[in-house]
This record gives sequence, C-alpha cells and structure tokens, in this order.
Amino acid sequence: MKPLDPRLVRTAQAVRVHLVVTVLSGVAITVLVLAQAWLLAHVIAGATRGMGLDELSWAITAVAGVAIARGVLAYGAETAALRSAARAKSQLRRRLLAHVTGTRAAEEEGLPESPGRGAVWLSGQTGSDQGTGTPRAGELVTLATRGLDALDDYFARYLPQLVLAVLVPISVLVVVTRADWISGIIIAVTLPLIPIFMALVGRHTQARTQRQWRLLNRLGGHFLDVVEGLPTLAVFRRAKAQAAIIRRITDEHRRTTMSTLRIAFLSAFVLELLATLAVALVAVEIGIRLMYGILDYETALLVLILAPEAYLPLREVGARFHASMEGVAVAEQVFRVLDERAEEARARPGERGEDPTTPVPIGAHRAPRIRLDGVGLVYPDREAPALRDAALLVEPGRSLLLTGPSGSGKSSILSLLLRFTEPTSGRILVQEIPEPAAGGTTEAGGEGPPEGPTGADGWVPLSAIPPDEWRRRIAWVPQHPYLFDDSVAGNIRLGDPEASLEAVRRAAARAEADAFIRALPESYDTRIGERGTRLSAGQRQRIALARAFLRDAPIVLLDEPTAHLDPENAAAIRTAAARLVRGRTGIIVAHDTGWADLADEVVRVEAGRTTTEVPS
Repeated sequence: MKPLDPRLVRTAQAVRVHLVVTVLSGVAITVLVLAQAWLLAHVIAGATRGMGLDELSWAITAVAGVAIARGVLAYGAETAALRSAARAKSQLRRRLLAHVTGTRAAEEEGLPESPGRGAVWLSGQTGSDQGTGTPRAGELVTLATRGLDALDDYFARYLPQLVLAVLVPISVLVVVTRADWISGIIIAVTLPLIPIFMALVGRHTQARTQRQWRLLNRLGGHFLDVVEGLPTLAVFRRAKAQAAIIRRITDEHRRTTMSTLRIAFLSAFVLELLATLAVALVAVEIGIRLMYGILDYETALLVLILAPEAYLPLREVGARFHASMEGVAVAEQVFRVLDERAEEARARPGERGEDPTTPVPIGAHRAPRIRLDGVGLVYPDREAPALRDAALLVEPGRSLLLTGPSGSGKSSILSLLLRFTEPTSGRILVQEIPEPAAGGTTEAGGEGPPEGPTGADGWVPLSAIPPDEWRRRIAWVPQHPYLFDDSVAGNIRLGDPEASLEAVRRAAARAEADAFIRALPESYDTRIGERGTRLSAGQRQRIALARAFLRDAPIVLLDEPTAHLDPENAAAIRTAAARLVRGRTGIIVAHDTGWADLADEVVRVEAGRTTTEVPS
C-alpha cells in the first residue's frame, strides 16, 4: 500500500491543505522535541553539578513551556486534521454521488461530467420491465457512510504520524551523531529495521484488511437490501433464510476482524521489541563509556533522552497503519467506482462519434421535439437487449402512450429519457422549437438523421446536453414514488423547494390531493413516515403528482400511475394526470389501454421494438 495515495491528493482539496498543515506541525513538533531533550539534559546535569535553582529556573520554565506547547500543538493539529478529514470525506461523497448520478455536481468538483447509468446502474437493475440484477445500492450506501468514516484515522492520525516518522528520526539522528558518533551509528543501523519489519507485516495485513472491508461492505449492502425487501420476503416466508445468510456473513466478518486485530497486536509487539532492544544497546554503550569517564554526563543524558524519540514515531506509524488500513481500502474502492464510471463515460460517446467536451445548453421553458433514432439498449450482465432499433418521435405539447406487455422495454425508454442510462446503439436527438408549431404538430418524421453531433436542422444528441439541465425540464412520476419522513408540504416541495405554502396547496388541489391532506391530523404539516407509510398507495401517488404540478416542467413522464390501485384512487389519478399533461409533452407508460383516451398517439412496445398505433 502506498503511504499516501496520490489520487486522494488530486481528488480532495482538503487533503492538500491538510498535508501543508501536517508538515508545518511536524516541523514544529520536531523542533520542540529536540529543545525539550536538550533542556532536560541541561537541567538534570546542572543539578548534579550543584547549580542552584536561580541558575536553572529559566531552563525549568522553558521545559514546562515546551511541554505545554507540544500538547497545544498536538491538540490543534489533530483538531485541524479531523476537520480536514470531514471536508475530504464530504468531497469524496459528493464526487461519488456525482459520478453515480451523472449530474453537474461532478463539474463543481472539477471532474469531467458524464451522463452515467444513474439509477439503473446504482440499483444494479435493468429497469422495472427487465427484472433485477446484482444490487449495488446497499453496497454504495455502506461505502459512502460507514466506509468513508474510516478515513478519520487515516487523515487525523496516520498521515501526521507519517510526517513525524520522516522528520523526527532524521533530526534526532543528526543531533545524536553530532553529540556522540558511536550512538549515532547504532541508531542509524537499527533504525531501518523497524520500517523493514513494518513493511513485511503490512503486506500480510493489507490483504486481510481488504477482505475484512469486503465482508463488511457485503454485509451492509445485503442487510439494507433485505430490510427493503422484508415485506416480500415475509409474504414468501423467506425471511428466516435471509437471516441465516446475514448470520453467516456476520460470523465471517467477526473472524476476519479478530484475525486482523491479532496480527496488529503481534506486529505492535515486534516493533516494540525491536525499539526496546535498540534503545537498550544505546543505553549499554553509553553507560559503559560514562562509567569510564569517556563521555560527559550532559551528553549522555541528551543521547538517552533522544534515543527513544528516534524510534517512537516509527512505532506509532505501525500502530496507526493498522487503524487506517480500513479507510485506505475504502478509498481504493471509491476510486474503483469512479474509474469504472469514467471509463464508461469515455467509451460511450466515442462509440457514437460524439464530442462530449462541448455540452449544448438548452432552454428551460418549452419542450423540444424528441426523437429516438434506431435506439438499442443492452444492460450490463444481460445478453438479451432491452430495446432493439426503437424509433420514436415526440412532438412538443402532445401526449404519447407507451403500452405493451411487462418486460417489453417501456420503462427502459423512460430510463433513457431521464438520462439514467445511455443507449448502446442509435441516438436520442432533441430539437428546439423556436415558435409553437401550428396546430400543435410539426411533420418531421421523414427527415433523415442529422450529420454529426449537430445537424443543420437543429437536431442535437441528448448526450450533448448536461444531464441536470435536461432533467430540469422533466417532471417524473414513477410507479413507486419515494416519499421522505417529512411533512406533506415538505414532500410536495421537492418539486420546487422555494414554493410558498399557497403554491403547494394549489398543486395538491390540481392533483386531487387537497381534500385528503386537509383531513390529516395536522393537514399539510402532517409527517407521513419514511416512504409515506402513513398513506395509502393512491394517496402517495397523488402526492407525487402534486410534486409534478409544482415543478411545472414542460415534459411529463408517468410510469404506470394507476398500477395496483383501487378504482376510486385510479379514477382520481387519471383525472389529475389528464390535467397534468394538458399543454405539456406527456409520455405515459401503462398496461391499461384506457389511458389511450388521454393520448394523442399510442406506441406499442413489444420485445424492445416500437410500433405506432392510432388511438381509437
């Protein structure tokens, strides 16, 4: 393992500041160590020669001052290190989130922006139509929370001790050699033994620590996924089986942790033994020469006080190394995720011959024309494509119904439009409409695909538009909207955080939600529980529709808005949805063909292919 991973320095500005502060603190502590040793030797030697308190008072006062200064400096350095660690963790978390979601937060962190695979990649799933894949959300939650917290020891203790391990032994060796060259030779010969043994032990420990982190990551991710799927597991009576799996992984993690601790304790014992023997050699040869009068008392005291200080920082590095290894393993995993995402972002534009370095700005108030031109989509770890040569033209201000059997690729089209994933073949194009088209339609279906990233007719690839700018124009109502443990008003305000309460109420009324909200115990201030557990499925859906009304975006995407709802709630949702898509570009995914009454056009998706139908 590298003592300092250069990627950490490049990634987090707080690390660079922390390194400067650490080096300066290390230099100051080294000076204080040497000064304290000299002052102690002078006071003790002076007292044995019969010097009075008046003559030694300045030196005694200086010793006390140096001791206080060392304590204050150590406290200040650790406090600054913990703050730097908090900032570095925050920057790494933001970068990780930006890379996973592909938002402009990446640019704010000085990173190349990438569309990313977003929610699809994060969940390890291949769209709601495509079943499930390997779950990643739980692992990333563990990585971004408990995992990155382990960097505290690395920043606050290991790195400062690493600086001291370089500065203090060299400074002590220089001072001791000038005072007594024989002791200097002994220290110079024995000092390298500690880092050699530390490296040998560290290579063995690194593999075990990485295994320990992998098990913890697996345990945390699996536990989160089990908790989220507990109702389903209970229905199929598989909860006990999952409990047994968690118990087995926990036991593996416990055994690995104890094994790592055993090695850490044994390595600490080896380093302590080496340092003790080395100091003993210095003490023996100092004592012999002092006994025969070859060495003066003050020099002998100076060497004996400084000799342990030469080995102490190296021993401490060994101890801190084991404590920081988990954080280093976590940082390596973070960089693996970031590197994986960066490679995907570089590869995808290159495959389509687009230039990702020139993002195209897009207006925020009117919907553009959207076109899927021979789009294909194959999810990772799946052989069968979710979409095959899909073609679609969505005119501004018109509504489109995507219908078809489960697994046909309907939700995959929404995922592409939301920039949660990117097509593996073909292109998604958008064209700004400077003036509303007459009659609400513009005939463009016969145009050929544009040449290059930007056609002469104004078509641009969706991948050339910054994802966050594009998503600002979209209101998305998923089949299972996520509601937070907050008030009703707080959940609706996710559509527009600056909206007034009156605007929230108007949005709720348009979503057919105002009546049931006012009937709640505290009306709009009622907390609804995590995932809206205190509301029915229909009420949760209407809260999501109110959020979309408040967002007031020109493009509306509805994914199975009435699935699994009773007729009364389904009717209310249908009424609100009709109101929402009116005057906007609306794309509705539904099995229920009754939605065709609201659509200007019906597109059937089957086996990943699209077929346009005329609504009856």
